[in-house]
Amino acid sequence: MSTIEDAWSYLTTAQNWTGANGITTSTFDGGWTWANDSIIALGIEHMLMSIAAVTIAAILALPLGVYLGHVRKGGTATVIVSNVSRAMPTLALLTLFAASAIGFGNKAVIIAAAIFAFPPILTNSFTGMADVDPDVRDAARGIGMTRFQIATRVELPLAVPLIAAGLRTSSVQTVATVPLAALVAGGGLGVIINTGIATQRYGQVLAGGIIVAVVALTTDAVLGRLQRRVTPPQLRAVAAAAKASA
Repeated sequence: MSTIEDAWSYLTTAQNWTGANGITTSTFDGGWTWANDSIIALGIEHMLMSIAAVTIAAILALPLGVYLGHVRKGGTATVIVSNVSRAMPTLALLTLFAASAIGFGNKAVIIAAAIFAFPPILTNSFTGMADVDPDVRDAARGIGMTRFQIATRVELPLAVPLIAAGLRTSSVQTVATVPLAALVAGGGLGVIINTGIATQRYGQVLAGGIIVAVVALTTDAVLGRLQRRVTPPQLRAVAAAAKASA
């Protein structure tokens, strides 16, 4: 059989989706873990790790980016931090974390993925707040709004589309990066690829890559719809008009 045929066989075998004994398995200490022979289980674990990483990154990056964008200070530092974070190789971070007190497993992956997810959220939240038209801010100040009201009622709603775009980019990148977890004894869909390489079942490797790609594209599509939903109608109309005239 060819690699493509092997991949198709792997994807169409029901047991590969549900696992030989279900999507969870017992551990020696009486607990449970996700089954490594179930695509569904590994997919759930993959998404949970991705959500955890993006959530951590958002908790740290969003307030910082929104504040710095509001006061219009720290732009250079924001760019430097973002560029340095992007330049860090994720696999190297995983290896360093695994060799440290953090240890192997999903914890190291979540921390490394959170660092990787940080730059787009920080950059977009800063840019979204800082690029609000000064005339709009002056008008809000002229009707007696406080700085907090201007930030939350004027600047933040206008910055939401760009902030949402940062979260979308960060989420898709994280979903596509988490498969590296399998290299440091972590879980997720990367286990399928790693196991296939170890056993020289390249059809399984291809199948794992296809699954990861589908999950990443689905994540992008879902978050793209959410991004459009949270964008104020007036901004959607302006964007549509600009696109039509281009």
